[in-house]
Amino acid sequence: MQEHIEKKLNKLETFYDKIISARVYLKVENTTEKNNKTTEIVLNIPGDDIVVKKTCPTFEECIDTCVDTAKKLLIKKKQLTV
Repeated sequence: MQEHIEKKLNKLETFYDKIISARVYLKVENTTEKNNKTTEIVLNIPGDDIVVKKTCPTFEECIDTCVDTAKKLLIKKKQLTV
């Protein structure tokens, strides 16, 4: 799981090279629903934090979805700062 997270997060630096740090929180919700895995990614960038939180059936799916959303937000942030 850790390798999957690191691999996905490292790709984000190609879209925005000023990421200071990244924190990933994984949580299993206490529910009977299939969508009970929650992932939250917090990216610390100069002047702001980008927070993405998703709930899915698997952690891998959550991580992939969060990283895709974070990628879009980083691209948008980069365009606004240029």
